[in-house]
Amino acid sequence: MRQELQMEMETATSSSLRSKLTRVGPGLITAATGVGAGDLIAALVAGASLGMTFVWAIVLGAIFKYFINESMGRFQLATGKTILEGWHSLGRWITGYFGAYSVIFGFVYGAAIASSCALAMTAMFPILPLWAWAIIHSIVGYVLVLFGRYSFFERIMTVLVGVMFVTVVGTAAITTPNLIDIFSGIVPRVPEGSLFNVLGLIGGVGGSISMLSYGYWLKEKGWNGKSWIPVMRFDSKIAYSVTALFCLSVLVIGAEFLFGTNIKLTGEQGLIQLANLLGERFGEAVRWLFLIGFWSASFTSLLGPWNGLPYLFADFVRTVKKDKQSNVSLEKTGAYKFYLFLLTFPPMILLFIGQPIGLIIAYGVLGSTFMPFLVISLLVLLNSKKVDKDYRNNWVSNSVFALCIGLFIFLAYTQLSNTF
Repeated sequence: MRQELQMEMETATSSSLRSKLTRVGPGLITAATGVGAGDLIAALVAGASLGMTFVWAIVLGAIFKYFINESMGRFQLATGKTILEGWHSLGRWITGYFGAYSVIFGFVYGAAIASSCALAMTAMFPILPLWAWAIIHSIVGYVLVLFGRYSFFERIMTVLVGVMFVTVVGTAAITTPNLIDIFSGIVPRVPEGSLFNVLGLIGGVGGSISMLSYGYWLKEKGWNGKSWIPVMRFDSKIAYSVTALFCLSVLVIGAEFLFGTNIKLTGEQGLIQLANLLGERFGEAVRWLFLIGFWSASFTSLLGPWNGLPYLFADFVRTVKKDKQSNVSLEKTGAYKFYLFLLTFPPMILLFIGQPIGLIIAYGVLGSTFMPFLVISLLVLLNSKKVDKDYRNNWVSNSVFALCIGLFIFLAYTQLSNTF
């Protein structure tokens, strides 16, 4: 009798877990959107230069981003207000800061991420020049978002995340890593001269302005109200666990394949160079495996913002105009379609003329201050009376946020120093 009861409990638990996993979506999309070629290079260089030393940094970075993502979801589900509305309640200058940054970001990022997708595609299919592949990716993203519903977008992103995961984790497995070395990297160590690298690695694991899209994807998923907070937390935990495992796999590739070889890889071209080296060592199939993973990571970082950032801009316009009573869905507004157009077509100019220095400086200044601004604003909002007491930050969240603020302010200072 006891054995039968135990089996029933295990079956119920398994069914409950499966049920939760089928609901996962918005968090996975947010995390995948934030992990691009820059994160791959950071993890790859860390593994190539110091082996498994920075396993702990990747895990810590994923934990930090989980708390930020969970806080944004909790604020929206607990208050019924978007993060833009929360910012507007703190001061109009905050809304203005975001409006300026979003326009500059859209123009520069649109060209950069399209080029990243094109780089991977050109390596696999060198039948078109880089600029042509970049334009094709931008237009494909535009069409998929403009004419596709959220459910269709989520399915595409989930498939791409699966491809990213299988190809990159599979490539890492082929290098036959030493598990003892991986576990030894969990112990925090900062070798001399590597402080900035480790802080950059922590700060860069799946974090960008695209994290702000999470609340809008929650709403599209149909998650509204406080009762959805436990589901949202599970969604975020799965998302950033997958992110951590993905970045750890890239670290493993760098550590097992490049550590001690004195081969230096820089920029996105370094990923192509790595793919070629993998092909020489393990065969052409492995080269393709890694390139497909690189392309998937880049295309999710295009498709996610193409869908999510127009929500933010449309909400910004609606908030500034105080048109909160409108029954028109954000994705059907002119502001949404305008920003989607801004992400897609004007950046194509930069593919031919380069990036104007003034625009790049403005982008660097606003971009470097974004993450500290985001964390500080969340800290204020989630400790205020705008949120019911039961859903405000606890001491754990506040402690993590304090660490995040210190980290991001240091990184912002360093980036601004390098800019000027």
